[in-house]
Amino acid sequence: MESFRAANLLRRQSSNNPTSSKSDSSISGLLSTLIPILLISVIYFTLFLIFRKRYRRQYEPRSFLSSLREQERTPSLPNGLFGWIGQFSKTPDSYVLNHQSIDGFLFLRFLKISCIICAVGCCITFPILWPVYGTGKGGQSGLGLLTLGNVAPPNNPRLYAATFVAWAFYGFVWLMIARETIYYINIRQAYLLSPLYANRMSSRTVLFTSVPTEFLEGPMIRRLFGDRMKNFWVATDCQEIEKLVKERNKVAMKLEGAEIKLIQTANKLRMKKGGGAHEEENTGIDGDDAHGESGSAASRWVPPNKRPTHRLKFLIGKKVDTINWCRSEMQRLEPLVQAEQAKHRAQEHEAVGSIFVEYYTQADAQAAYQTTTHHLPLRMAPRYVGINPGDVIWDNLRIKWWERVLRYAATIAFVCVLIIFWAVPVAFVGFLSNIDKLRESVSWLHWLYSVPTVIFGVISGLLPSILMAVLMALLPIILRLMAKWGGCPSTAAVELRTQNFYFAFQVVQVFLVATISSAASAAISTILSNPSSAVNLLAEKLPLASNFYINYFILQGLTIASGGFLQLVGLILFYVLGRILDNSPRKMYKRWISLSGLGWGTVFPVYTLIILIAVVYCSIAPLIFGFATIGIWLIYMANRYLLIYVYNADIDTKGLVYPRALGHLTVGIYIGEICLIGLFGINQAPGPTILMFIFLVFSVLFHVSLRNAVGPLLDTLPKSLEVEEEHLLALEKRAATNEYGMAKDIDGSASGPTSLPPPHKKPNMIQKWLRPDLYTDYHTLRRLVHRDFADIGYAPEVEKNAYYNPAITSDAPLLWIPRDPMGISRQEVAHTSKVIPITDEGAFFDDKGKIQWEQDTRPPIYEEKVYY
Repeated sequence: MESFRAANLLRRQSSNNPTSSKSDSSISGLLSTLIPILLISVIYFTLFLIFRKRYRRQYEPRSFLSSLREQERTPSLPNGLFGWIGQFSKTPDSYVLNHQSIDGFLFLRFLKISCIICAVGCCITFPILWPVYGTGKGGQSGLGLLTLGNVAPPNNPRLYAATFVAWAFYGFVWLMIARETIYYINIRQAYLLSPLYANRMSSRTVLFTSVPTEFLEGPMIRRLFGDRMKNFWVATDCQEIEKLVKERNKVAMKLEGAEIKLIQTANKLRMKKGGGAHEEENTGIDGDDAHGESGSAASRWVPPNKRPTHRLKFLIGKKVDTINWCRSEMQRLEPLVQAEQAKHRAQEHEAVGSIFVEYYTQADAQAAYQTTTHHLPLRMAPRYVGINPGDVIWDNLRIKWWERVLRYAATIAFVCVLIIFWAVPVAFVGFLSNIDKLRESVSWLHWLYSVPTVIFGVISGLLPSILMAVLMALLPIILRLMAKWGGCPSTAAVELRTQNFYFAFQVVQVFLVATISSAASAAISTILSNPSSAVNLLAEKLPLASNFYINYFILQGLTIASGGFLQLVGLILFYVLGRILDNSPRKMYKRWISLSGLGWGTVFPVYTLIILIAVVYCSIAPLIFGFATIGIWLIYMANRYLLIYVYNADIDTKGLVYPRALGHLTVGIYIGEICLIGLFGINQAPGPTILMFIFLVFSVLFHVSLRNAVGPLLDTLPKSLEVEEEHLLALEKRAATNEYGMAKDIDGSASGPTSLPPPHKKPNMIQKWLRPDLYTDYHTLRRLVHRDFADIGYAPEVEKNAYYNPAITSDAPLLWIPRDPMGISRQEVAHTSKVIPITDEGAFFDDKGKIQWEQDTRPPIYEEKVYY
């Protein structure tokens, strides 16, 4: 959202001064942006230092929450104002890899690599291009002195310096992308082949979509997949049972709310009569009397007209007693749900064209995943491996092959139109924000003078801000909805497709359109009418926009970092809205254990755009590198803290977001090269133009070769490493028993890394960078991954039901109400438990009559996490 607002600011500034590079590149403009943003950031970070000690649940939840396993928790930080910084800085990034997810680890690595790229860009460009541009005699002033725009045309030999610097830097970026791709392949292979992950059900299970009808029968499935198959689940049409389960759960929660409301009402009336919150009343409710007539305990305090009631239809329906009605509904619905569940388990419902096949080993699952299963195109494809049952989008399993093709084409077309014409609603918001000036100059808006001042102030001031916030909040929702509607069968696949969609939006709307300073539709119409103007149009605007992108980096770096540390919105939602909305033990517990997560599909593109802009400006305005380096480093530190101490991994793409982000980075190289060709052409410099065109051809060839070389390894596991991993595990087992004396001092903990000696001597920085195939190979990186982080085992019932639709295996929820001193909760538990499980353990009323739950113990509704 902030990135788009910064781009809009750039767009308005550019339109106000379309030709004045002097005003665009002013030092005063830089300071006017830096000083207030820096002041706000210092205030935010100071508040974080103060609040961190008091609100531990908000700023360090991963260190103590009981919902996390002991091995998942992060060691607590010291409580001092600054003493925590030392321990935080000593915690390696690999801690995220072993205690959270590979996605989080690679996200931090992407930020760190981006920072290194910008820092190296400073070292390459500053010593050469600053003197060359500063003495270019192009008539620029202020920061414009340090841009390519200060090189006087035509055919200035100084442009050769820009050319060869671009060669050097873009060559370095290509090598960095290749190196990081190799690193990703090796770390992913080490991560997924480790026993902790190789033994999981998801690693041994393959999802086949668009399965022909004849292959949905049990005998044919067994013939097709043979003895390597351990189990299979055929997806069925669950629309009816999902409705039943949804209705049952809704009634159950309504019953829980009514029970709590009844007890709260009774407790309030009792306290009004002078009874303390914990003062036992002589109600005569004991173990036997609790089974007396329903509602007899509550009737001592609550008259019949104050019992919870509701209408069966909105406004006009019959009013009924909520508790009694919900109990009768549960008696009706639960047998229906159980009957439907039994039919689905017996495969008596229509299959929808997808099957999950579990194999005995990860190697067998990989072999099936990499094998063409059906002789016809688009049948039993696409295939997916490593899908967690909780990540499956069950509605998309019914999509047929031809429907998937149409959906994909339709969603791509919709997103393209959305990206191009997103400027239309944004322009309307800009129209409202400038309506005060427009009513003076536009005659048909003179009627606005009759609008009351207060209302007009809301229209021109508050309304545009609200509309812009709504627009930017809706965009990720729309893009994810399109990815889901396009047929993605899992949340991870949705995030990967959303990453492409959102990156395209960022490049077009936040960078290209902002740089051209016109609406996307207008820019495209200009290019269509004169295609040869596309390069020149962008090349002319890039130098003029450099100062605004410096402001953009200042805004992004300082506000994202300080805002990430403070988490002001999360703090308000938890401590303010939580007290208002959480009126039951269940809601309190859910809010307490729920950790924030990151939607990788909309997180990566924002930071990819920052490094992309810096790459584009490498020879055009090299000063950008300095601000980009600082900004990305601040963002890296903030996200590092959040991933170690605050966030949780809700979506696992197995690291696939990382190579996709590296691929998006190549877009910046291409745009930069094309723009330099355009700039050199405008400056009538044929030599630099030809040289940059040669490098553009080299870039394409290098990119194609790289994709062909590593493409098959990005999402598959090679057979050779499976054999090698078995050999290494055998060596580790021998070393652990000192059979061969390979390791005499071995950490015997179940969560330690490999005990084998390093495969090579520790290299220096240059050796490590130049030889990723040797110093970041599989044998080296597997030492970062813990061997036995947790016990991977499954109860027979869990394993049997793993890949059924949740509606097929869903039990009636356990209701949780607070215990009261009047004995009402005990009687309600006795009667309601006849139709649905219910308990009053672990929750109570405090001295003020407010509901509390015992945070030191696991509540009755706690569910052990299953590592699928």
